[in-house]
Amino acid sequence: MTSARRAVEQAARESWGRLLAFLAARTRDLAAAEDALADAYAAALETWPQRGVPEKPEAWLLTAARRRLIDGARHARVQADAVPALLALTNEAQEMVLTEDRFPDERLRLLFVCAHPAIAAAVRTPLMLQVVLGLDAARIASAMLVQPAAMGQRLSRAKAKIRDAGIAFEVPDTAALPERLDAVLEAIYAAYGSGWDDPAGADPRRDGLAAEALDLGRLLLRWLPAEPEAHGLLALMLHCEARRSARRNAAGAYVPLQEQDTTRWSRGLIAEAERHLGGAARAGVMGRFQLEAAIQSVHAQRAVSGRTDWEAIALLYAGLVRFAPTVGAQVGHAAALAEARDAAAGWAQLQAIPAAAVAGYQPYWAVAAHLLARLARRAEAQAAYARAIGLCEDPALRAFLAAQARAV
Repeated sequence: MTSARRAVEQAARESWGRLLAFLAARTRDLAAAEDALADAYAAALETWPQRGVPEKPEAWLLTAARRRLIDGARHARVQADAVPALLALTNEAQEMVLTEDRFPDERLRLLFVCAHPAIAAAVRTPLMLQVVLGLDAARIASAMLVQPAAMGQRLSRAKAKIRDAGIAFEVPDTAALPERLDAVLEAIYAAYGSGWDDPAGADPRRDGLAAEALDLGRLLLRWLPAEPEAHGLLALMLHCEARRSARRNAAGAYVPLQEQDTTRWSRGLIAEAERHLGGAARAGVMGRFQLEAAIQSVHAQRAVSGRTDWEAIALLYAGLVRFAPTVGAQVGHAAALAEARDAAAGWAQLQAIPAAAVAGYQPYWAVAAHLLARLARRAEAQAAYARAIGLCEDPALRAFLAAQARAV
């Protein structure tokens, strides 16, 4: 791979969301801005290998995208009243070439636009994952168990809705904030989870997603410093990030949480997470992300005490299920009960989850296999392990599950 191509890919990873938000805020046409930016990156792939990587790649891309938007405006691809703003982009791009200034980070505004009540609730998170974080429709569809073509159509309709309804590119006022904030928090966490699920960096589509999600979490907190769930989300991601280097051993094999070497956990990130969790608690308003962060906080205490308080984790999961009865929360509750009490208690909790909800949910089958093995139901455990392995995309985790199955 040439250095120019690497530079284009790095610019795509680091700048896509910020460039798109900057353009979309001025054109008020998300789809047109997205098309123009994609064309700009394509032009960079052709031009940079011949002429060299520009000193300021972002300014070059912004200028190229602006040219394509102006051309599109002549064919009515953007609203006529957006043309003056597009022309103003010329001066902005030139100023960035001549100075050390960077364009303003408008990603948060774009996230709140995508969370507008006029957008169907089911498509808000996928829309944010695509336009701000650059995940393709096929990847989003796979994660949400939807056909790629159907997901693509939903996303296209949502972008048209933003344009046609004239949705303002701004963070909503206090009265309108609650109905949008949950979707923004969910999208940031989904982005972090997508990066977290690829610790070896094997999927280039997820490269840098965890770091970008952390960046967005901090950006959100700067904008809403008194919002407890913003503190809770950042605390949750930081606790998880603190354990990143311990998730694989020297040979690259998967290491489950309870077997991780706590000396490899980042004390600095844990301390930062605890500060944010404490800040959330002072608000006196409990929420989903605070509870999830509290669960990770209890796990983090093993680095100090040498033990895990499973009863506390089970209690926190019970609260989480009441706040947000997701499949993930219910599976986590079952696993915690099995550790706090016995495998039978965990299995009973697991069986209470509707079968249709877990048919393709890999963590369910991994926990089910583990509990069935503890209950000496070996044939059922083997079948559950096979299901969990078949649904797993991580080679290291597949190898770990296969070893567990052989032990049964």
